Amino acid sequence: MDVVFFGGALFFLFIASLHYLLFLVYQNPVVPRVARYSLYLTLAAQTGFFIDRFIRGGVPLGTNMYESLMFFSWCIIIAYLLITTRYKVPVVGAFVIPISFILMAAAAFLPDKGIAELSPALKSYWLPIHVSLSFMGDALFAMAFGSGVMYLIQERQLKRKRPGAFYYRLPSLEILDAINYRALSIGFPLLTLGIITGSIWAQYAWGAYWSWDPKETWSLITWFIFAALLHTRLTIGWRGRKAAILVIIGFSAVLFTFFGVNLLLSGLHSYN
Repeated sequence: MDVVFFGGALFFLFIASLHYLLFLVYQNPVVPRVARYSLYLTLAAQTGFFIDRFIRGGVPLGTNMYESLMFFSWCIIIAYLLITTRYKVPVVGAFVIPISFILMAAAAFLPDKGIAELSPALKSYWLPIHVSLSFMGDALFAMAFGSGVMYLIQERQLKRKRPGAFYYRLPSLEILDAINYRALSIGFPLLTLGIITGSIWAQYAWGAYWSWDPKETWSLITWFIFAALLHTRLTIGWRGRKAAILVIIGFSAVLFTFFGVNLLLSGLHSYN
């Protein structure tokens, strides 16, 4: 049954991504509406996948790369819907939702190893709490990344004597900077809580709060990048272009922590 849910989610997410990208070209109000309804269907299918797996296996999500990619994708959609509830700028979806689709597509190429039994040491309610907080924080950073890329494009358009077509399709720099800050101000506390709860879980699972495992080290590096960004933003007014560049660097660290560490470095957090 989870195969059906996965296939449905991948299909509807492709439709959503395609329509958000089309909205960059065709400013027809029907296009983002189709994209948003497709997102709702994607969420329904992904949630069905998670529920089906939990009922059959009783194992929380994120125990292998296949499930983690799908859960990351789910969190990005939630983050996008939350942020755009306040900022009515559907065009942001063209820079965020394709990230969610790429994660799902990557999962499609991975072998699903089924529902694996967790070792007794890992059976703790801290596991789903830690995983949920961490992925939701990362998803909001994906949202900030999308707005950061849009900010740099829009700024480049404004510096031209004759702005290109994107100038009339992207939101103002003020709105993009506001979205960037909103996503960061929610995502950073979630990442912080994710690291704290992960440390507590590690004490139960491995007998130490911190082991300088590659995943822990890169999570801390990511935390410092976003902490520096928020600090400079609040104290010396680093906004706009500087904030956009830093958030792109920070999200690159997020991706390396997720993909690079899992694929290139071995450690306690390595997926089977």
